Amino acid sequence: MTTSTQATTLLTQAQELLNAGDLGAAAPLLLQARQEPQTRLTAHNLIERHQLNGCFQDMMGLNCEISAQDDIFHFFAGHPTSINPLRDYFADGWRTLAELMLMLEKVNKPLSQVQRFLEFASGHGRFTRHLVKAIGAQAVTVSDVVQDAVDFSTQTFGVRGFVSTTQPEQLAWPARYEVAFVLSLFTHLPLSSWSRWLSHLYESVQPGGVLVFTTHGEQAQRSQNVTMNEEGFRFFASSESNAIEAQEYGTTFTSDAFVRAQIANTMGLEQLQLFAPASFWNYQDTYIIAKPA
Repeated sequence: MTTSTQATTLLTQAQELLNAGDLGAAAPLLLQARQEPQTRLTAHNLIERHQLNGCFQDMMGLNCEISAQDDIFHFFAGHPTSINPLRDYFADGWRTLAELMLMLEKVNKPLSQVQRFLEFASGHGRFTRHLVKAIGAQAVTVSDVVQDAVDFSTQTFGVRGFVSTTQPEQLAWPARYEVAFVLSLFTHLPLSSWSRWLSHLYESVQPGGVLVFTTHGEQAQRSQNVTMNEEGFRFFASSESNAIEAQEYGTTFTSDAFVRAQIANTMGLEQLQLFAPASFWNYQDTYIIAKPA
């Protein structure tokens, strides 16, 4: 069993070999360091950057560098059921792409034909990297309230990007989009901003386009044993994110009746094209709202 000191020594030796141009000798040391929690991410990124034997890029055909600030990767790395956090992280992004494609097919909006796609609350690229492979970087714009997340995705994947705000009314949209995809944001918003973000995000959609967003519905409530209030809403001031204030980004559960009421009060319930329970990760519900052409 490799100790923390041994793992760090392996990493140091590998970096020295890389600096000397001896990639072949560095590769097995980095593969060993990648197996250890304390050196896993640094070793992984060196393997990917230099495209050494064992890199994920060879298997997946896309950029597989991961930001050290990626909360979702660290969620997998610290989860007791994850025996291979790197593979779980990449598989989760790929699964998200597959699930989104299925949802868009149901509303006759094939992802392969989308030329202006907004990924809102995009994080550090868990899904973005797969989206870029599917439709190209030129079609993708990302946005997140965390500056570092936007910087990482624009620099690593070549997409457009802009920093979001905590207050929807302060955010000016730089363009309008065929698809605005908002994965797991409404699962974190407090009541004070929930419907405001729904209304404002709808404004980012171009005529004929769609807004796709997910919620913690009945499946999530049952799984977490959450009791809803009379409004069909429940908010807890905690989440997996370390970058955003918990009162602004916690964990939110909503009933279908609550969500439909917010849709009815903003853009009109007749614009709801699809409701798919537990359709993302067999856990989050999906809503797709159209904007008339």
